[in-house]
Amino acid sequence: MRVLWLQGLTCNGNGHSFLNAPDLPGVLERFDFLYHPLLPSACSLEKIAQKRHSVDILILEGALREEGCRRGGVEIFDLVRRYAEEAKHVICAGSCASFGGIFRERDPQKIAGMLYAGAAPSGWMEEFREKTINLPGCPIHPQWLVLTLEALRKGRPLPLDALRRPLELYGYTVHEGCLRNEYFEWKVDAESFGRKEGCLFYEQGCRGPYTHGSCNKILWNEAGSKTRAGVPCLGCTEPDFPASGLFRTETLMSIPARLPLGVPKRAYLTLTGVAKAFRVPRLVQKKFEGES
Repeated sequence: MRVLWLQGLTCNGNGHSFLNAPDLPGVLERFDFLYHPLLPSACSLEKIAQKRHSVDILILEGALREEGCRRGGVEIFDLVRRYAEEAKHVICAGSCASFGGIFRERDPQKIAGMLYAGAAPSGWMEEFREKTINLPGCPIHPQWLVLTLEALRKGRPLPLDALRRPLELYGYTVHEGCLRNEYFEWKVDAESFGRKEGCLFYEQGCRGPYTHGSCNKILWNEAGSKTRAGVPCLGCTEPDFPASGLFRTETLMSIPARLPLGVPKRAYLTLTGVAKAFRVPRLVQKKFEGES
């Protein structure tokens, strides 16, 4: 399948993340990259802009604006529209292409993702909705992109959620699969970043309980994740990323202002009350030297 990778307003983070795909040589054998900004390609961006080429999959990295972002001598917005018409599938790689991301903070009225400005429709390329798949993340998880490419290559159905994210990858919360879940349940907090023990939700602002993603099921570099390293989830797959007030959990009378997805407030308060009434020595006692 022929793949074209175009960039809008971006830091190149998604392109670099893709280079860390475990089976990158095999991916490059199975897919013909007509153009990629960081890899040897069949065409230059100028040739892509000058002549309309046949493309199976268009990958967009970065946010869009209707004018003022030129690449290859043309407005990138027009180039994306041209190849979105040509392609069988469109993948928005990363949070900026999906929702506008951090670039949208600069000018929310003029900068957005291909289909969405945050959680609201951008109104730009709605005609391509049915062929578009959003893969948000800052940056994108390389294996999420590879798994999506392989599903498209094999013609396998990809059920999507309301924001066009594959349920197979985003049907979970980051909280699911987190090794700190028992600490969360018994309300044992991590006192600072980098700790191997304790929950990062209450004191460190972890957004994992209400962030869609399989970071703790499909590990980064097949080895780890933010929470495994003792760093709170930043919610980078959600339309409101980057959110204000990172690294802290807002509370109302000691109750988190935002509860885990799908958990009623009354149930949460009941379970929290029960958990705080018990002290589990196995969880409170430190297992690792240097952790106090």
